[in-house]
This record gives sequence, C-alpha cells and structure tokens, in this order.
Amino acid sequence: MGKAARHSAVADRDRRGSVGNRSAAEKAAPDKGPLALDRLIHERLRLGIVSALAANDRLTFGELKRLLQTTDGNLSVHARKLEQASYIACEKTFAGRVPQTAYRLTASGRRALDKYLVHMEAIIRAMK
Repeated sequence: MGKAARHSAVADRDRRGSVGNRSAAEKAAPDKGPLALDRLIHERLRLGIVSALAANDRLTFGELKRLLQTTDGNLSVHARKLEQASYIACEKTFAGRVPQTAYRLTASGRRALDKYLVHMEAIIRAMK
C-alpha cells in the first residue's frame, strides 16, 4: 500500500470514527446484508456459552467448562468478550475460601441470541 493510499485509509477511518472507541457489541454488530450474522455470538464457543445460559438461570465457570468441554483459558477469554458486550453478566463470590464465578444471560444477550436464531432460520429457509 502506497503512502497516499495509507493516508486515504486513515482519513476514511477518522471520518467514520475510531474503531477503538466502539464497544465490543458494536464491533461485532453485523454488517447489513442477507448473510450478515452477529459475529460475537456466531463463534462456536461463544454461541455455546450464550445457548447454555439461555437454557439455565445461571451456570458456574466449572459447569460451563464441563458442559462445553473446553479449557479454563479458552472459556475465560470468550466469556470476557460476551461480558464486555453486555451479553452475559459475571458474578464473583466465595464459598468459604474458594472463589466461585457464575454467569447469567442478560436481557441484551437474550435479544441478541433471539435475533441471531431468527437470522439463522431465515438463511436455512432461503437455502431450501
């Protein structure tokens, strides 16, 4: 990319607004179009987290880890992205001296999941 093209790309980004100032939900918001999906939820593990929480009032970190058969680090990273987007809420407590982390789906997360499912159903219907 030449110097003029880089300058133009920076100017375009500045006119649109800095990407760094957008929330996680805005960054993952779907582009307009028939195949655009909520990329924040569309990722396999995050869809699993949101779906599991939609079916349960709350789940602990350990329960989600076992249910989704994933590692601590992987679950932690994906749960944090969903929490930053306000799709899930995290509550940290102690049971005696043992820390407990529990998650629940927020109203915003439920709306996002419902919208995602409607969109997926429309894509499936269009493919038949």
